[in-house]
Amino acid sequence: MLSEQSAATVRATLPAVGASLGEITERFYAGMFAARPELLRDLFNRGNQAAGTQRQALAGSIAAFAAHLVDRPDDRPDAMLSRIAHKHASLGVAPDQYAIVHEHLFAAIAEVLGDAVTPEVAAAWEEVYWLMANALIAVEKRLHEERGGTAWRPWEVVERVTETADVVTFRLRPADGGPVRGFRPGQYVSVRVPLADGARQIRQYSLSGAPGPGLRQFSVKRVHEDPAPEGEVSGHLHARVRVGDVLELSEAYGDLVLDAGDDTPLLLASAGIGVTPMVAMLGHLAGSGHRAPVTVVHGDRSPAHHALRTDHEACAAKLPDATVRFWYEQDSPAGAETGYVDLADVPVAPGTRAYLCGPLPFMRKVREQLIGKGVAPADVHYEVFGPDLWLAR
Repeated sequence: MLSEQSAATVRATLPAVGASLGEITERFYAGMFAARPELLRDLFNRGNQAAGTQRQALAGSIAAFAAHLVDRPDDRPDAMLSRIAHKHASLGVAPDQYAIVHEHLFAAIAEVLGDAVTPEVAAAWEEVYWLMANALIAVEKRLHEERGGTAWRPWEVVERVTETADVVTFRLRPADGGPVRGFRPGQYVSVRVPLADGARQIRQYSLSGAPGPGLRQFSVKRVHEDPAPEGEVSGHLHARVRVGDVLELSEAYGDLVLDAGDDTPLLLASAGIGVTPMVAMLGHLAGSGHRAPVTVVHGDRSPAHHALRTDHEACAAKLPDATVRFWYEQDSPAGAETGYVDLADVPVAPGTRAYLCGPLPFMRKVREQLIGKGVAPADVHYEVFGPDLWLAR
């Protein structure tokens, strides 16, 4: 895939480029948003930009992709590309926007690295960029075709349910009265809302269940905890959106989806609002008659903070062979444990396939423990809410 000459150049320059990626991506975003302010206003998450997490995620993905090509030039990291492509597709990223990114990213590289960017170095990294960009464009095109296009669709809120002090569930139906395309448990939708300053910001929320024919359901945690910036969209949804209001939604995307036979043992581990895709998965497993063992693991601040707890427990109770383990930092009831999730004494059946969603430190710890218990790394799947900082490790 990567030419031999470019592979050698990238291998030689990867340490220098990698060490400067933080500064490169900072200058890249500053330059691009100065030239194209509409991208920050209507496409990129302004909260992630303010926190710097999007820069870290971009740097991590570029470095991971380049390192993979150098190590295996005839291969590509399809799992990483799929995760990025699903997010891009749900946001409505267009092919011509990759050229905009290229222009400003390579201007930032030249600015930061200066004379070190010889024509040979520039050509090699151009090859890396377009290999990644064209692969993403192709996957995103296929995803859009499968879902009937890229158009945003208006959905009317038909029910609003307060789950906890900070989590609200919205149930919606198409405002146009048309049919609703199916989704796979674990997927998410993008929600686009107009804000007071004229911006149209987009956020992604996991579908937290299938509430009925022709409906969509997602649950939103209000972001208002230090050091994270106040959540623009979550705050808007909590404070302003009521039954009868209309929201713009994308079709369902996401590659953290159940892909296991009825005889495959499963482990579904979540923490905090990461419970949302797990509840959707459990509902599907209960409805489809999954017979193999299912281990349900969840950690939260307290039972009062555990969103969708009733659904979590009820869906697991419908399975013939389910084990439920909940951990709470405080106010643990009988049958639950106090502290943080710890799989040390949790039996894990051979051949288990695991699905994780929650804060990154939680997922890293659970993944490490699962691998230590013999679960194949390829059988541990995860979803990150927001920029994928796993790659920036």
